[in-house]
Amino acid sequence: MFVNRSYSFFKVLKWTRLDLLKFTVIATIPVALYKVTNLEWLAFPWAPTTLVGTAVAFYIGFKNNSSYDRLWESRKIWGGIVNDSRTWGIKALDFVNNDFADAPVSDQELKSIHRRLIYRHIAWLTALRFQLRTTRTWEHPRLSMEEIRQKKGFDIPEFRTQLQDEIAPFLDNKEREDVLSRKNAATQLIKNQSKDLKDLRKMGLLDDFRHMSLVDNLEKFYVGQGKSERIKNYPFPRQYATLNGFFIWMFVVLLPFSMIKEFKELGTNMEWLTIPFCVMVSWVFHTMEKVGDYSENPFEGGVNDTPITALSRTIEIDLRDMLNEQDLPKAMPAVNHVLS
Repeated sequence: MFVNRSYSFFKVLKWTRLDLLKFTVIATIPVALYKVTNLEWLAFPWAPTTLVGTAVAFYIGFKNNSSYDRLWESRKIWGGIVNDSRTWGIKALDFVNNDFADAPVSDQELKSIHRRLIYRHIAWLTALRFQLRTTRTWEHPRLSMEEIRQKKGFDIPEFRTQLQDEIAPFLDNKEREDVLSRKNAATQLIKNQSKDLKDLRKMGLLDDFRHMSLVDNLEKFYVGQGKSERIKNYPFPRQYATLNGFFIWMFVVLLPFSMIKEFKELGTNMEWLTIPFCVMVSWVFHTMEKVGDYSENPFEGGVNDTPITALSRTIEIDLRDMLNEQDLPKAMPAVNHVLS
């Protein structure tokens, strides 16, 4: 997630420099042919291109709105996970106690239970973010995204570490091995939480009401996970994404042929002004489409994606602080104004 006030114009130009070169070539060829060969028929009427441009503008607006909805929904989902996680920490500490136990456990054992419930939740966050970082075929190629990250000077921890190493501090060996053998580690961890709560209920460390309240939190975690997986595993419909690109390039190619006649009326050799104006218009349309394209997959690790790694770290800090731990991890810093 980009956290500076705005992008500089230079950075935007750098991001689109290859596109600008393509637009310049596309605009120069028909103008040069028109001036050198005097092919009058190269000057098309303006009306057809206007109709195409209008359609493309509506299409880009639709795609960008839909892409932004996916991005903003992912941020709302993870905002809910942050709040529910803090609630889980409070409930785990306050609800699990000896108030209803027939055979009370020691304070040390009670602290161990609290730690187990909270640490397993941190392991769930870790497993979920690793699953959401897995590259899908419809996302931008891993190599091209890695090149962007290297140029921006930031990285995605899930791409350089292993899940088994990251969850090792939060689970015992037996549970870690079992979870890693499952197809969906995050789902299994919530299941284990539910089983643990059931056992605590049998021990009398939870009454019915508090047990139900904690299970309700687990349901919310499943909902947050399911919503995240829906965005991750269901792409922005490819027919809209694909055709939008076709239509924009159709408009970009037609544009110089329609502008030649307009600038010719301004005077001798004014047709050459077609090139910079075509480049400018093409750049605006194509850049808007590109913004939507890089917003539709909010978990792939791009500059403007939802910072699930940083949010997970924030939750971990808050929960471990509730356990009164002293050696807390540091918050994820923004590297070159990018929070991963």
